[in-house]
Amino acid sequence: MNLFRRIFLAAVLAGLAAGIVMSGLQQWKVAPIILAAEVFEGAEAPAVHTHEHADAAAPAATAHVHEHDENAWAPQDGAERIFYTVLADILACLGFALVLAAVSTIAGIPVTAQNGVIWGIAGFVTFHLAPAFGLPPELPGMPAADLGARQIWWWATALCTGAGILAIARYRNWTAIGIAAVLFLLPHIVGAPAEPDEVSAVPPQLSTEFAAHALTVAAVFWLTVAPLYGYLVSRFAAAETHNSQAVPA
Repeated sequence: MNLFRRIFLAAVLAGLAAGIVMSGLQQWKVAPIILAAEVFEGAEAPAVHTHEHADAAAPAATAHVHEHDENAWAPQDGAERIFYTVLADILACLGFALVLAAVSTIAGIPVTAQNGVIWGIAGFVTFHLAPAFGLPPELPGMPAADLGARQIWWWATALCTGAGILAIARYRNWTAIGIAAVLFLLPHIVGAPAEPDEVSAVPPQLSTEFAAHALTVAAVFWLTVAPLYGYLVSRFAAAETHNSQAVPA
């Protein structure tokens, strides 16, 4: 088994296993909150009392309504929806596992079972915690900025955070720490796209609970996939070495 195949197989197996764990947690803790929030999607938000003059137009604030194409396909509630949600979760987890493997290989910093927790924390901070400071996980029915602007800011934040963490891990000096600090702060100084000036119909406690559970599930995924990937890479390498030594000259 060559190096590329070993890394790829370890990433796929680790991503699949961690994805199954994460999908189970998603269905247990996150999906019920999404279903509860969908009740409020498109509903009118509580009116906001203003102090405008009587002759000025002052319509009541309403929640942001997500527009849907009635002809667009969507999975039916129940088993079909759960199946496609789990499938999407597992595919996303496989993608993150492959990113982990690629970054480790390119940076020349191997992931092991021993340092996997550190890699997992770095992955969680990069792809979830840092972006959540500007764009916390949102529920259906919540007002949101333009999708394109949010995606650009999210990716910029993830890239800056990941590059900063890698700079510290790779060089371990004060210059790297200073550059990393600038990279960490830069997206937040620029600021995430502002939400529309609308009142959400979703209760605040529901959105807070959703964000907390979503981030917790993401942390569990990263703390599972990174150590598992490191363990599998080490096992595959050890097995390959053992097999090569067992072959008679």
